[in-house]
Amino acid sequence: MKKRPRHVLSRLPGSTAIKQQQLPACQLRLSAARVLSVFFTLALFFLSLGVILILSAKSVKEIEINYTEMCADCAKLREKAYNFDRECTCTIPFHLPEKMQGNVYMYYKLYGFYQNLHRYIRSRSDSQLLGENIKDVENCRLFEKSHNGTPIAPCGAIANSMFNDTIILSYKLNSSVHIKVPMLRNGITWWTDKHVKFKNPSSKNLSNAFAGTTKPPSWPRPIYELDEEDPGNNGFINDDFIVWMRTAAFPTFKKLYRRLNRIQYFTEGLPAGNYSFNITYNFPVTTFQGEKAVVLSTVTWSGGGGLFLGLAYTVTGAMTWLAFFSMMAIHLKLKKKKIFFLQL
Repeated sequence: MKKRPRHVLSRLPGSTAIKQQQLPACQLRLSAARVLSVFFTLALFFLSLGVILILSAKSVKEIEINYTEMCADCAKLREKAYNFDRECTCTIPFHLPEKMQGNVYMYYKLYGFYQNLHRYIRSRSDSQLLGENIKDVENCRLFEKSHNGTPIAPCGAIANSMFNDTIILSYKLNSSVHIKVPMLRNGITWWTDKHVKFKNPSSKNLSNAFAGTTKPPSWPRPIYELDEEDPGNNGFINDDFIVWMRTAAFPTFKKLYRRLNRIQYFTEGLPAGNYSFNITYNFPVTTFQGEKAVVLSTVTWSGGGGLFLGLAYTVTGAMTWLAFFSMMAIHLKLKKKKIFFLQL
């Protein structure tokens, strides 16, 4: 006769609140009215914000001067004849039809310049730009060292192709007097750029700190002499250099160059009248069939004159509102059917 096992294993779950699913719980049950009210509120919010952003962008005053063709003689002289040691300056007069109120910013704009190429973006040395090791040029493809083996500072393709046209804005006060519009070259970068991403070597004398290195091939002067007027704006923390090193996502882009110093005749902005750009042509564009332009623009609380953000909110609001009306129509149709069957 077989003996019964002392302990019989059971496949039943244990008698606990978790295993028996007896814990208190709540289930979210959204009624049709609540769902429709949420969609209606979101649609109204997105549409309102989109319209406000579009109207704000439309209020931005902007003027763009393309000087590629206007400075064509300079371009031919410097690029086709390869006479890059000779300075070439062209003057471009223009008329400002209405006053630019408030803060005014000057940008340079490039057409057809691809800063988004992978090899171009990777051609830089972050440890060098942080001032930790200025001779670290390992990642700077093609622009690591000079022909005699001297490390380049700053190295890489991005730094070597830095925009270096000089743009001066003049205002025609009357028929015989032209004055230079005061523009500031500082304050055009982010705080994190100068205090986190870019730092100079720890030395009081920059020329000594960069000893044993050489300038990029396309540069007229070394990194520690970029700004002759402001010694504190030299080295890796130079504002123009930092702005250029922030690569653009599209082949047509503009970068901040100067901002208006609101003093004397320009306390309220740029008055309407006759102006001129005095441009020293240095940056070549005909080699890659590109173009150059100068942009003067005001800004608003929402930024510049771009319509993308406003249009994005408007389209999102319109689609949400369409979804609201579609769901409401389906809800009403199903409700009528339910009432009809209940009456039967």
